[in-house]
Amino acid sequence: MATELIRGIDELCRRVKGEFLEMPGLRLTEPQARRLWGLHEASCAQLITALVDERFLFRTRDGAYMHVEHTAPLEANVSPRARTTAA
Repeated sequence: MATELIRGIDELCRRVKGEFLEMPGLRLTEPQARRLWGLHEASCAQLITALVDERFLFRTRDGAYMHVEHTAPLEANVSPRARTTAA
């Protein structure tokens, strides 16, 4: 019984990760995630917390969850004149 539960949780995690990877820019609030994945409030909160803890998801300022993209940081767009005067 416990093995089946663990297998079900693993499958759900793979499904959730797959959906975020297949749809770049996907943003879901917790209520939207609950409806999409058919989860109870506590189960969804635990799943999202686990994915945030492993740095797969992050919470935006407006409370939505998105996949963490591992990209190089953007450089500020500074004009060459501003660089020379600041030095």
